[in-house]
Amino acid sequence: MTAPLSAAQTRQQAAALGFTEVGIIPAAPSPRLDAYLRWIEAGMHGAMGYLARPDRLARRRDLNVILPGVRSLIVVALNYATGAIPSSVLSDPRRGRISNYAWGADYHALMTPRLETLAAWLREQSGQEIASRVYVDTGAILERDHAQWAGLGFIGKNTLLIHPRRGSYLFLGEVLTTLPFDAYDAPGRETLCGTCARCLSACPTGAFPRPYVLDARRCISYLTIELKGAIPEELRPLLGNWVYGCDICQEVCPFTRKFSAPTGERAFWPLTVQRAAPPLAGLLALDAEGFRARFRDSAIWRIGRERLVRNACVAAGNSGLAEFAPALDHLARQDESGLVREHAAWALARLWA
Repeated sequence: MTAPLSAAQTRQQAAALGFTEVGIIPAAPSPRLDAYLRWIEAGMHGAMGYLARPDRLARRRDLNVILPGVRSLIVVALNYATGAIPSSVLSDPRRGRISNYAWGADYHALMTPRLETLAAWLREQSGQEIASRVYVDTGAILERDHAQWAGLGFIGKNTLLIHPRRGSYLFLGEVLTTLPFDAYDAPGRETLCGTCARCLSACPTGAFPRPYVLDARRCISYLTIELKGAIPEELRPLLGNWVYGCDICQEVCPFTRKFSAPTGERAFWPLTVQRAAPPLAGLLALDAEGFRARFRDSAIWRIGRERLVRNACVAAGNSGLAEFAPALDHLARQDESGLVREHAAWALARLWA
């Protein structure tokens, strides 16, 4: 029988690898699995069909489907908050706005090797054959719920994990292992939001039908990143100048505003202001090669040139600036993507309305 490993030493090792927080819990389904299943049944996952796939649901119900014999789940958090960029720059209608988490290096590429190093350390320390699996925002597990269960924070009314002394600018990752530990962490508070509802009232698209429930179909992050087709016309004017993701429900949170501190991970910092708020003129002019050159090492890479230019068209249409009309007209007439052509035509009509 595999001997339990020291939880304290494991936390020290995770901290040495640069992780901000770490919690260790027995491998079990999320305590909020039923709420997730109701969310799926309500169709609030939108076009993210993979979330409702039977094989994915089976993994969420039983972590042994992911890793047979799994006994423990190590949950880590990594702060990605960076120094503030003036709001006058971020809200400039000539610029497209990018979510804070994508200002620097792709977090998947940074965190995954570290988790694999942690998994290798576990094998070495145990001196036995153990199995493990690592995830960084990629596995069929409800990682925010597991993180709360591991004591890394509470779930806010905006559905995000919020650390009471760090805020919510946190990337999450997991190591599933067949190794037992000599101690496990206790759950954190379920919520500390109290009567505060700033995140709910600040959402431009009304994406929260009630506290602790997000309708992804109205979320700016979903619309600009996950949605592969056309953005619903009635929602386009509400996107402002966001071209990749959205930070509004995090920015207004008192815990984030008061306690969030800049990360020590320099790779997450933007090299230039253009990584946080690139000029829309440049985005509208992107071709496939230009997109590759600018974003291949960024999380933005995953949405491709078509969706990014689609989003830039919407932002240009919302800008009210006639200077974007020639670029939009060119895209509406000649772009190879029908998706881009349609959004460019909409934006052009909005400018002339």
